[in-house]
Parts: sequence; structure tokens; C-alpha cells
Amino acid sequence: MPIDLVRRRDRVPRPGDARRGAECRSRGGGWCGRDTDPGRTGELMKIGIIGAGNIGGNLTRRLTALGHEVSVANSRGPETLTVLAEETGATPVTVAQAARGAEIVVVTIPFKKVPDLPAGLFDEAAEGFAVIDTGNYYPRQRDGRIPGVEDEGLTESRWTERQLGHPVIKAFNGTYAQDILDRHRPAGAADRMALPVAGDDAAAKRTVRALIEELGFDSVDAGGLDDSWRQQPDTPVYGLREGVDAVTKALAEASPTRPEAFRG
Repeated sequence: MPIDLVRRRDRVPRPGDARRGAECRSRGGGWCGRDTDPGRTGELMKIGIIGAGNIGGNLTRRLTALGHEVSVANSRGPETLTVLAEETGATPVTVAQAARGAEIVVVTIPFKKVPDLPAGLFDEAAEGFAVIDTGNYYPRQRDGRIPGVEDEGLTESRWTERQLGHPVIKAFNGTYAQDILDRHRPAGAADRMALPVAGDDAAAKRTVRALIEELGFDSVDAGGLDDSWRQQPDTPVYGLREGVDAVTKALAEASPTRPEAFRG
């Protein structure tokens, strides 16, 4: 069912706001915390981010800047996230707490670590919540051989979905982390990037695509989760910094054969 978005008309000042503003002024520009773009139209949501690495950290920065209520977790515990929390106003939590009340949950951890997430992770999430999977399978560089992908022929996100026990939307997996901060553009800008989005849950996909648009990127529907091989590592769209037409073309040009360098 469509997500029942919680309306939060005003953003309550959070720890770190004043310091962030002072640091921004001293730098004389760049990314400066809260986004004041008058073109912003998205509803404010409660978002849980599991993983505080490059992608998770920069999504935390941008989403809090847009006024969303963000909880962020990593495998080492909330006490290791105090710097990010001070910078952004996000709430550091344990992994088990990250999805509580969340309307969107972002899972952005190493592929092989997904089965280690706690049972019942989503038990207290908001009704109709969406899960974003940003992960990639790197069998030789990091993850080792995973039979579900290698032997059963599952797409990477289908495998992740099975581990989580909840539908996922694949997005941000081919996005350079720094682009989340530096390459967002207003709607209609000639150099606005587009990101592919794949998944089976139509309502969740609409929610994720709307969030991507709010973040300052166009989105391209890349099909269902079984089509998400088109945006896996070493495909034409992976890492592509182009607009809608080029992303659509790159998705169409992808081969279903897993590249040799990404086989376990």
C-alpha cells in the first residue's frame, strides 16, 4: 500500500546546527548543512540508515539537510557516530533500533554482512515502509563467494531481499558517494544526473524515486528486481554520471552475463 507519510511542517533545531552554520560561514561556501532550496516539495520523513560509510554518511548529510529525521547506525555502535551526529543532527542508534518508526530504511553495508543483521529488524518500522538496498557484490575484493548469487543465479538485490525478508528497492549502488553531496541539481538543469531504480513494490519504488528527485537527481525506472542485473558492477550504467537518456540507453545495453572480474 502507499506509504502514509508523516507530515512534519517544521524542523526542530538539532544538536550541531549552530556549529555547522559557523563552520560553513568560515569555509565561505560548499555543502553547508540544511538545504534551503525553495523548489523542495517532498514530505519530511523518518529515515533509518544502516551503515555509516561513504554512501551512508553522505546520505545522512543530505537527508538531514533537507529536514528529514534521520537515525543512523553502524556495526560498531552509536558511540562511534558522535562526530557524524554533531555534524548533521542525525540520531546515532544501534542497528536493532535503526528501523523503528522509519518510513524508509537504507541498508548500505558490505554485501556479505547482510545476513548478520538482527532478526526482527523491521518489526517496529512504519506501516508500508520502503527498504533501499545500495549494496554490491564484490566476490574477489571483499565478499567471497556467495552461492545464492553464483549457483542460483539470483540478482544481487534479490539475494539481499531474501536475507532481509522484505522487498527492497535497488538504488545508489552505482553512485559515487561524493556525488551525493556535490552533483545534486535543480529539476530541469542541463547537467542533472539520473540514477537507475529497480524493484517490484510499486508503492515503495514511487517513494524512493520521489526521494531521489528531492535529493537533486532524476531517476529512471530500471524494472523489477530480477532486472536489477542491469545496474550491477561493471555494467554500462554503473558509475555513469549522465542524464535520463544516457542512463536509459546504458540500461538497455547491459549484458546478463556476469563479468568475469565479478565472479566468485
